[in-house]
This record gives sequence, C-alpha cells and structure tokens, in this order.
Amino acid sequence: MSEPSFGEILDYKQAKNEEFMSEAQLDHFKNKLKAWRDQLVRDAESTINHIQEDSTQVADINDRATLEEEFALELRTRDRERKLISKIDKTLHIIEMGDYGYCKTCGAEIALVRLEARPTADECIDCKTIAEKKEV
Repeated sequence: MSEPSFGEILDYKQAKNEEFMSEAQLDHFKNKLKAWRDQLVRDAESTINHIQEDSTQVADINDRATLEEEFALELRTRDRERKLISKIDKTLHIIEMGDYGYCKTCGAEIALVRLEARPTADECIDCKTIAEKKEV
C-alpha cells in the first residue's frame, strides 16, 4: 500500500480536553507536511520527464513556440513549488524543535483549522492580517 497523498490526509479531529499540539496533532501535521512535500517532488520529477520526452524537434515554428511557452509555465510553477518545499522543510524543523502551532509574532496558539488549511502557517490569523495590511 502506498503512502497517502497530501489531499488524502483527513483533517485532524481534536479530542475533547485534548492538549494543544499533542503528540497526535504533531504526528498528524508532520505526516501531512511530508505527504505534501512528497507530492511536490513527484510533480517536479514528472515535469522533468515531460520536458525531456516532449522537447524533440518540432518542425512548425508556431508549435515550437507553444511548446516552449508551456515548458516555461511549468518551470515557473515548479520554481514556486521549490520555494514551498523549502518552507515545508522549515516547518518540519519547527515541529522537531517543539515550536509548531504557535505564532512567531505573539506566541498565541494558531487555530487548528488554520493549520489544516495552511500547514506551513507560522502566524495566527490576527498577526498575519496585520502584517498583510502593513505590506500594502
């Protein structure tokens, strides 16, 4: 049986009176992040194979231009995903350090629903909202 993909891992259901960032929660998010990372790596490998297989000489100049634009778009996407893999690795390190789930700005707990939606979140919604308003 293969490892579950990022989209197949169900949201964590917190038990009544369960402590925030319990061992079960940490394991859940660690597994979710690793599955996400593995999926991104597989996608990158698929892109490499696709480009290698489809980069044969195309006779028509318009077809070649279309193919090159498609490759450029795929490579831009993979570059964004490469940065995301780095962020996932950083988040896995934060889990190992014991700081996962707490806002880096104010120290408050980051809501589980936020972490489910964005497992790499390192700020609570209030601090993130303030930071985004300052960027504008």
